[in-house]
Amino acid sequence: MTTTENQLIRDTEKFVRTHFAEKVPEKYVFHDIHHVASVVDATLQIAAHYKLTDKELEILQLAGWFHDTGYDMGPENHEDRSATYARDFLNAKKYPKADIQAVEQAILATKTTVSPQQTIEKILCDADLSHLGSHLYWDCCGKVRQELAITRGAIVSEQEWIESEIEFMEQHEYHTEVGEALFGELKEKHIKQLKKHRLRLHPNELEQELLRKQLKKEEKEKKKSKRTDGRNDIELKDLPLGRGVETMFRSTYRTHISLSSIADSKANLMLSINAIIISIIVSTLVPKFTTEGLKLIIPTVVLLSVCLIAIIFATLSTRPKVTEGKFTREDIKQKRSNLMFFGNYYNMSLEDFHWGMIEMIRDSDFLYSSMTRDLYYLGKVLSVKYKYLSICYNVFMYGLIVAVVIFAISFSIPLL
Repeated sequence: MTTTENQLIRDTEKFVRTHFAEKVPEKYVFHDIHHVASVVDATLQIAAHYKLTDKELEILQLAGWFHDTGYDMGPENHEDRSATYARDFLNAKKYPKADIQAVEQAILATKTTVSPQQTIEKILCDADLSHLGSHLYWDCCGKVRQELAITRGAIVSEQEWIESEIEFMEQHEYHTEVGEALFGELKEKHIKQLKKHRLRLHPNELEQELLRKQLKKEEKEKKKSKRTDGRNDIELKDLPLGRGVETMFRSTYRTHISLSSIADSKANLMLSINAIIISIIVSTLVPKFTTEGLKLIIPTVVLLSVCLIAIIFATLSTRPKVTEGKFTREDIKQKRSNLMFFGNYYNMSLEDFHWGMIEMIRDSDFLYSSMTRDLYYLGKVLSVKYKYLSICYNVFMYGLIVAVVIFAISFSIPLL
């Protein structure tokens, strides 16, 4: 028998799903209800190869559903809280004391410091880490990294993350022969893929070793000197630079580009309208100065002046600013450069630019700092654009009103 379906299991699943929805913070993107459900499925997949009684299967599923409920108060000692939640729930259901104790022991066996002894405990531990040998490994891996960054501020480089994953997976062993048979082969494949990725980052072991030493040296230097934003010292490696931050940067860049495009469209609109008005004035009103006299000259000059001033400010809002276009290697080493905007590097040699980009990619601190500075200066450019546009629209709106009023006065008051 491979599954045990009864009302207690259904009540437990309903309770745990409600518990995660209401009490476990969304920042735990890996240790969520989807992980819990996948662990329960994995326990049944492994248990199908053992001759377990219905009671043992029931205990295994109960432990699987409750094993991560303690994340409502964080990862520390979550197994103890999970066991307590299971005990309180099952006591309310008048579940046998001995069976409650078996559920608690299975949950507590999932601690990394505990070696499981009973078959149920071994099955649950193997199921808890079944994602290591699953086709969903890379998705789970990304979620674990994101969760650590958000909840613990554990920001590590790509190289450091790969090294830690390889070390963990090589030291890990499944406790049951079935678990090894089901997940071991794909886990080994993932280890090989991680090692290939490490080699792509660093083609040879000598370069890899040198880079490790360089990274350690840079980390020591970062601890000694903190970056400053003009008011407060900020150490970027202490910030939660995970997927949420990357999404924030992506969204902000998209917003800046949209606002710049809107500003250019508004400027083009003003250029077109005022150019049309000027062409009409020159072709229609100016030739009548000799016949109408001062009646047309004053309002026409006012209207022309309004249109010309509006055109000037609309042009200023779209006029590109040419920068020096060059940073030195010293600027890059001191992380004072921003290589994310072409105006800052178009006069650099390809060799220096390529070297600078590699340095920035290798150092997430440098990369995020460059993106932050880039966003700041994009905002400064947008502020100038919209300042000129505001003046342009104000001149056009109020100037047009004044010109129309002067036209009305000129035609209503006969000249002497």
